[in-house]
Amino acid sequence: MYALAINGSPRKAGNTEAMLDTLLQPLADQGWDVEIFQIGNKKIRGCVACMKCWENKDLKCAIKNDIFNDVFEKMLRADAIIIGSPTYFADVSTETKALLDRSGFVGLANDYAFAGKIGAAVVALRRVGGIHVFDTINHMFLMSRMIVPGSTYLNIGHGTQPGEVREQSPDQLINLKNLGRTIAWLGQTMKTNIENFPKADPLSPEGA
Repeated sequence: MYALAINGSPRKAGNTEAMLDTLLQPLADQGWDVEIFQIGNKKIRGCVACMKCWENKDLKCAIKNDIFNDVFEKMLRADAIIIGSPTYFADVSTETKALLDRSGFVGLANDYAFAGKIGAAVVALRRVGGIHVFDTINHMFLMSRMIVPGSTYLNIGHGTQPGEVREQSPDQLINLKNLGRTIAWLGQTMKTNIENFPKADPLSPEGA
């Protein structure tokens, strides 16, 4: 099985990446194929509401001059999608927001393409505002008919300088390891019965 962690932080080897690494380790230990894909500081623009994804229904966005379709293809292949973001003015990074809007909309346009996948949000912050980031990411998962597992705490870690989360948030890192184990168990459980995941009546683009 395949777990994709998407890093919305512009910092390589920062606190968001450290948290994603921690979550993925139990999955790798249980034989999952794991990957961190960097979108922070990469070219990915927001949705332009052209509605072409609802016309074409080809599992692609009509905007093809950025990295979106590359990461979306990986999201479609993944059994579990973990999206990590730092906290900027109590919300997700610009790149993360662009990904959420476009992947959510293209997924809805293509018969709920993410339905039955596992979704988890990971948030790095300095002081406050992480709850809003956590909610923003999970809203896309929940509206896409994904399964969002809980753990032993919120998936939020504190740190300012790269790697600081490992010293400042040891309990949160334990929580992420527990979440990784839960995702591994849930994925194996769902794998045997995913073909029976219930269908949903489609929404119109205006209702999405």
